[in-house]
Amino acid sequence: MRTPRLLALGMTAVVMVAACGGGGTPTPSTATGTVAPPTQTATQAAKAPIKIGSDNFYESKLVAEIYAQVLEHAGYTVERKYGLGSRQERIPVMDAGQIDLVPEYVGSGLGFYDKTKITSDGQKNADALQTALTSKNITVLKIAPGTDTNAFAVRQDTATQFSLAKMSDLAAHQDALKWGLPSDCDTNPLCAGALKDYGINYPPKQRTPLGACDVPMATALQGKAIDVAEFCSTQPAIAQFKFVVLTDDKALQPAENLAPLVRNDYLAKVDKDAFEKLLNDASAKITTEALTTMGVDVAVNHKEVAEVAKAFLTAQGLM
Repeated sequence: MRTPRLLALGMTAVVMVAACGGGGTPTPSTATGTVAPPTQTATQAAKAPIKIGSDNFYESKLVAEIYAQVLEHAGYTVERKYGLGSRQERIPVMDAGQIDLVPEYVGSGLGFYDKTKITSDGQKNADALQTALTSKNITVLKIAPGTDTNAFAVRQDTATQFSLAKMSDLAAHQDALKWGLPSDCDTNPLCAGALKDYGINYPPKQRTPLGACDVPMATALQGKAIDVAEFCSTQPAIAQFKFVVLTDDKALQPAENLAPLVRNDYLAKVDKDAFEKLLNDASAKITTEALTTMGVDVAVNHKEVAEVAKAFLTAQGLM
């Protein structure tokens, strides 16, 4: 659920501060022999320090780190505030100005404000999200081609035992199943709302709160602590453990392209066009395949988020 998907990848992000350009050169001596103080160049003035946040799962942290490193490489000073929690916890932090930028899944992001406008078209979701955020003075930058939607999965033995292939099949067996759901499911229309639409009596009798796109969710499902898990569709564990992803037969889950959300008061401090181009160029390289590949590096190969982000940017010629 792009809702916190979090892997609570409590991964340590390595801060990689790129060297900024030198200060302005002194002006020639005046007639009185005094020298004017160095002046700040326009380039320096347009690179205000930025606070970047993320939700508390690995993919959100990873994409935030990609944006952070792109900006640092261009001379920005970045303060990382990753792992802020679920969308319900992160949004007030951004509204209060405690972070300037965060990666968002445009479908779930839109669903937080208006579930009725969610579509399977990423750009339509982004446009509607922009409308919802205009009064908050937040800008949605260009969406990435990569999408990672919400997915419910079970083990093969569970699928066989209860003849589960699609979400609608769950209702008849819901009380016999142990559910792993995100901590914000109660208030998330794409979680509780979708389950109710599928005939699930919410909340289920047996449920465990876990990060939707986190390693502990996969571990719990594989270890039979739970029988149904909510994942992100690019989550490496699905292929790793051969989990059965249940078909969203009512098409309730949205297109989940990623896009940076940026506060307008921050954009007013910088060269807006140059700043947006840096992030848009990075987003353009974030495909679904790239998200999945990087997810394997983080969640399966146990590489640091910062290391994976740097390798990606280097391979794409952005570093």
